[in-house]
Amino acid sequence: MFAHDSDLELFRDNFRRFLAENIAPHYAEWERTGIMPREVWNQMGENGFLCVDMPEEYGGYGVSTRYSMMLVEEASRAGFGSLSTAISVHSEIVAPYILHIGTEAQKQYWIPKMVSGEAPGAIGMTEPGAGSDLQAIRTSAILTGDHYVVNGSKTFISNGQHAGIVILAVKTDPAARAKGVSLLLVDTTLDGFKTGTNLEKIGLHSQDTSELFFDNMKVPADQLLGQAGQGFTYMMQELPRERLGIAVTALGAIQGCIDVTTQYVNERQAFGQPIAKLQNTRFVLAQAKIDLLATQAFVNQCLEQYMEGKLDVPTVAAAKAYATDMQCKVADNLLQLFGGYGYMTEYPISRFYVDARIQRIYGGTNEIMKEIVARELLGR
Repeated sequence: MFAHDSDLELFRDNFRRFLAENIAPHYAEWERTGIMPREVWNQMGENGFLCVDMPEEYGGYGVSTRYSMMLVEEASRAGFGSLSTAISVHSEIVAPYILHIGTEAQKQYWIPKMVSGEAPGAIGMTEPGAGSDLQAIRTSAILTGDHYVVNGSKTFISNGQHAGIVILAVKTDPAARAKGVSLLLVDTTLDGFKTGTNLEKIGLHSQDTSELFFDNMKVPADQLLGQAGQGFTYMMQELPRERLGIAVTALGAIQGCIDVTTQYVNERQAFGQPIAKLQNTRFVLAQAKIDLLATQAFVNQCLEQYMEGKLDVPTVAAAKAYATDMQCKVADNLLQLFGGYGYMTEYPISRFYVDARIQRIYGGTNEIMKEIVARELLGR
């Protein structure tokens, strides 16, 4: 994905070895059981693969965001979509929220725990009655003395089962809409916090996706993230990196689909020759490569703009929609080259196919992304 950088390539090689030694031998079993073990977070932290672009004073390496995004891309390319999503939520969403909005005390307390893997991160936005319409959330947080009393629930929360820290979107002013939303840093050891069902999904089987419940949970007032009533503004401010991470995941998956398909068509025989010799196979793979290059160029442009502080909401919305649509298209087209074997779970292309579908939904549906682009183009 990225321009050549010897340090980055060395880091990439180290991560690939980590994936081969620590993830690949167990991943299929985790997918069957429906969750990755909690110790995977500690392993990633011990090996230096979490929150790598966080400043050194908080335990990170202080490196470019390229390094952090590379980890998401490589996990996705290897066919470990559940791991890629887990890292993306933790390192590309939760940690930047705390870094950009948190107090010095909040940064000093939480970011080192995230770097080490002690506190996996989750973000609690979606509710049973509020998906893309974040202004409609109902989870309440009432300030009482030196703490907030929180009641409500969230659903579809990635990393929810293992989370040590949850950035929670709450209503601190129930009478307001966007101006009534605030963010809290929730320690999951607090009384009143409960993790619900580990939800079963059609893809990303080992990526824990949970319901969360809050029953008179008391959150210290000093765990308010930023200012009260500014939560919706903060979410809009931080969504570009979240959507960029989703686009990077899509990019890695497209390359992964091409990798496994290229190997298969060179080995699979039909009509007395490898199916790689058939014109349709060659054209389908060639188109996938063209689609990869186009996606790569767009995503790289967005990453450069993000690092320069110039990535705007409509541009990254377009990138998220384009990359994830392309991910689904390529996975579908390449699975077809496997014939019946593509429908078998033992073939990695089947996992790429089912894991792709959620990408057009979370982080804001692609329909919402198009509405964002249309508003810039046409005005409200």
